Amino acid sequence: MRPSRALIFLGIGVLSAAIALALYAGRTEFLTAIDLKLRDVRLRLRGDLRPPENVVIAAIDSKSINELGRWPWDRRVTAKLIERLSLYGAKTTALDIVFSEPSQSQEDMALAKAIRKSGNVVAGYFFRHEEEAVAEPELIQLSKIKVLRIGEGVTGVPFESYPYVEMNIPPVAGAASSAGFFNIVPDGDGIVRQAVQVMLYDGDVYPSLPLAALRHYMGAEPVLDIAPYGAERLLIGDTLIPVDESGRLTLNYYGKGGAFRTVPAVDVIKGRLLPGALDGALVFVGPSEIGIADLRPTPLDPVSPGVEIHATVAANVIGKRFLIRDGRVLMLEILFIALFPLALTSALSLFRKTLTALALFAVTLGLYTGLNFLLFNKFLLNTSVVFPFISISLSYLGSEAYRNFVEERQSRFLKKAFSSYVSPELVGEIIKDPDKLKLGGEKRLITVLFSDIRGFTTISERLAPENLVLLLNQYLGPMTDVILSRKGTLDKYIGDAIMAIFNAPLLIKDHPALACSTALDMSKKLKGLNEGFRAKGFPEINIGIGINTGDAIVGNMGTDIRFDFTAIGDTVNLASRLEGLCKLYGTRTIVSESTVSALPPDVFPGLRELDLIKVKGKDKPVVIYELLEEIDPALRERFASALRLYREGRFKEAREIFNALGDEYKDNPSRMFASRCDEIKQAPPDWAGVYEAKAK
Repeated sequence: MRPSRALIFLGIGVLSAAIALALYAGRTEFLTAIDLKLRDVRLRLRGDLRPPENVVIAAIDSKSINELGRWPWDRRVTAKLIERLSLYGAKTTALDIVFSEPSQSQEDMALAKAIRKSGNVVAGYFFRHEEEAVAEPELIQLSKIKVLRIGEGVTGVPFESYPYVEMNIPPVAGAASSAGFFNIVPDGDGIVRQAVQVMLYDGDVYPSLPLAALRHYMGAEPVLDIAPYGAERLLIGDTLIPVDESGRLTLNYYGKGGAFRTVPAVDVIKGRLLPGALDGALVFVGPSEIGIADLRPTPLDPVSPGVEIHATVAANVIGKRFLIRDGRVLMLEILFIALFPLALTSALSLFRKTLTALALFAVTLGLYTGLNFLLFNKFLLNTSVVFPFISISLSYLGSEAYRNFVEERQSRFLKKAFSSYVSPELVGEIIKDPDKLKLGGEKRLITVLFSDIRGFTTISERLAPENLVLLLNQYLGPMTDVILSRKGTLDKYIGDAIMAIFNAPLLIKDHPALACSTALDMSKKLKGLNEGFRAKGFPEINIGIGINTGDAIVGNMGTDIRFDFTAIGDTVNLASRLEGLCKLYGTRTIVSESTVSALPPDVFPGLRELDLIKVKGKDKPVVIYELLEEIDPALRERFASALRLYREGRFKEAREIFNALGDEYKDNPSRMFASRCDEIKQAPPDWAGVYEAKAK
């Protein structure tokens, strides 16, 4: 048994989700790069944020360079900067500068003295892959800044290790309260989206400049828990810093360069700030002037000074405004990757049009995009963008592929197989739900209609072959249209005869009534056709119609090479016999009692009982009825009275009434019964009012 359409589409959704989850687990560089780019777009769409006021940048900017001269300055100038920052109330000063080479001793001592006197300076240094000579005193100072306390039970630290370090000169390093590295490691595309918070050197873990500055500023020791796969969590005080396994923090940028409160270094040195302007501030000192600054591309700015990246880390921690990407977020991503394609394919299974499917696909993508942005903007959940997009797209493409290559091919087959003898409406229903169609053959209650042209042999003798074909085509086409318009199925043409069935291949309600309406419509259509035939010099035609309702075997019958959808059985044979009886009774349409008994009451006022007859090939007599558009009630009542007399064997009395009706109403059945009464004259011993037809 073929699975339902909904189940097939659900399977497509499951397969799409499985493929997307496999790609998600594989984390190919190409897809990861696309995902990062899409997250950058999301960050830009969010707009700028206001950073904490207590994170400040003292910038060595163009104004400071213009007034104080080219960088590097005399270290006594830098010393004055540090002194002034303390006087203005800076709680912690972090230097995004390294003094790795000695200068004049007076300058070096002045800088070291200022740093020691302030007591709040966190020095900067950086690790490098290139060889750098490090003096013993510098190594001693480096060993003093291993401020990270590692969680218990750790046997290995799986971070990237650097072989060399560039330190401050011993007087400066020894005077600082602490130090941190200011290495910035961009992603593969060169954009800085994360900041490394811990690095290895000679087997020990060292903090970044922002982390060391926060240690001093918050008065709390950073604690690092390490699992076999890498960093498990990083705590400072009661603040959990959500780093990944390699110790990187995803940065929640506040805007382009200049987002933080920035004061020119020269204004600090020359005392141009208001007293207490930096009370309680964490101040990062670093260059921002082009040519001396460490300019880095970020998702929001192609040339952002490195000092702003360090300030962003500190601001994220102080404001506890982190982009969250923990185990819960990963589970949410997996849920999105699985849920959205299933929802889309479930919806697609209900529709079959390309534009509707495309609209549903667009709506689903829009819903996920909106949800993703909402979770990011309101709850800072840093969920993936591309992998749910992949699962949604795969489910749509898979559904469309199935619809085009399987369903459309099946639809074309069904349309080709049925459009020539089933109404477009029924063809649409078959295509919409092929499961309603059983092609192998089944027993079903149907109504069969036969029609035939009276005297067609005579007509064919009078017309040239080409005119005969033209007449036949002009007759069969409109009559077929009438059948199809009433949801009938054209079974076949048999020369000039038409066979139609109702309630197959699809189930339709009130099929006996539809068949009767078809017969009346055919009679109306014939009037218009005869007018056209007269205008062309063709003879007028007359038809007979027989209708019967009953069980029959319906389905595609034949061979693999050629088959037709048809119906077979006694029901079909009786309908054909009834059509033939129209010649005997001089009527247009004869309907069986089984059809009449299935008709709604008072819908066809032109029905009248015609006879009780045993057709050729049948032993059981059937009651037959004439179907007209309308009939004179008096005619019907008097005919019924004459028919009772006839069945009682009172032929003389019946004949008088039949003769009168024939003369008065020009009623063919009455004339036929009058003649039959003359023929019978005397009732046979076994007379039961049943007439046995001698011909088909």
